[in-house]
Amino acid sequence: MNSNPSAPAIFAVLCVAACLSAYAIPAHGQQPIRASAESSPRVFLLDGNRLQAVRKAIRRGDKELENAWSKLQRDAQKALVGAPFSIVSKSVAPPSGDKHDYMSQAPYFWPNPKTPNGLPYIRRDGERNPEINKITDHKSIDDIENAAETLALAYYFTGDEKYAAKVVELLRAFFLDPTTRMNPNLEYAQFIPGVNTGRGIGLIETRGLTRVVDAIGLLEGSRALTSEDERGLQDWFGKFLQWMLDSKNGREESAAKNNHGTYYDVQIVSFASFVGRKDLAKQILGQARQERIATQIEPDGRQPLELARTKAWSYSNGNLDGLMELATLGQHSGVDLWNFQTKDGRSIRKALDFLVPIAMGEKKWAYQEIGGGVKPETLFPLMRRAAAIYRDRVYQAVMAKVPAADPSDRSNLFRAEVTSAN
Repeated sequence: MNSNPSAPAIFAVLCVAACLSAYAIPAHGQQPIRASAESSPRVFLLDGNRLQAVRKAIRRGDKELENAWSKLQRDAQKALVGAPFSIVSKSVAPPSGDKHDYMSQAPYFWPNPKTPNGLPYIRRDGERNPEINKITDHKSIDDIENAAETLALAYYFTGDEKYAAKVVELLRAFFLDPTTRMNPNLEYAQFIPGVNTGRGIGLIETRGLTRVVDAIGLLEGSRALTSEDERGLQDWFGKFLQWMLDSKNGREESAAKNNHGTYYDVQIVSFASFVGRKDLAKQILGQARQERIATQIEPDGRQPLELARTKAWSYSNGNLDGLMELATLGQHSGVDLWNFQTKDGRSIRKALDFLVPIAMGEKKWAYQEIGGGVKPETLFPLMRRAAAIYRDRVYQAVMAKVPAADPSDRSNLFRAEVTSAN
């Protein structure tokens, strides 16, 4: 937030806020500018306008949202009592000797049976080595992403400062506190024993930080998030963004032609949008037309680099999810990726259409899928998301056959239409 409010403005907003909840005393004694109770939150992957509508529906008691809202509240109550997360708690240090540097081991690499010490590790695609769980940084980053989103949503929908205060406590510990924060780099992510100390591929492990960016936006107007906190978080994400752009690992991931390149772009656009580098966000989105969609998708909708994996269905779904996230981010920057199509027909819609007959039981999957086989229902969330974009009769007819999401599923809080309760 960029300037100090006038006394009348502070008084007016505090009066509104007092009607919603009793505020905690802001940390560090600082008062941020208040956001209007009716303003759309500054989010990038979530839809701010939809969240506004859902907040109003929740407050008027919309019965259709009752199960999802109750589940979110239960999740938020659990998150309230959780300890702060930090990567410095791991039992081993990375090659730098600094536990503030993120570290993880490549999941699909196993000890070499042909050597006495098992080195160098060898690849077994799709088979996760449980040994990776000895390093806890990946779990820590998953935990902060999940807790931040859950608590921030609970704050946004209720205005209850206890949720905002907990989110800020967790954000400070993970990103800002000199004793517990993560350094803004992934130099040692997904290392392979006996081969290297880290890889560009490791950047896939921070794709969920885009949820943290949106969580911060949902806190706008809370008394817990101070101007100092906001500056610190902007600084952290700005440095991480620059590391992604400049580092060897970052450049490697940028050059990836498969899902890794997709999620690299998702992060770049989200973080650039957050720190105000709008031109960079728009540039990456524009390039994604050719570098991601045209490169990754065949005219018939196949994604060859994902189909080559031992979990071809899962990876095809996963990359399509990332492309849809890019398209969602594009809506904020005036770049339409949802409807982009090359002259020979490569598009997000075509990739979706290739997978839909499998999910609907109309065709059999012709590719490998180890670890339990194809799970058609994993495509349903992507189909529901696309239904808000592709409103033609053909697609809507398909959607009429798709089972509704579980009433307690959080996605119900993000849907386009909400009805008022009687």
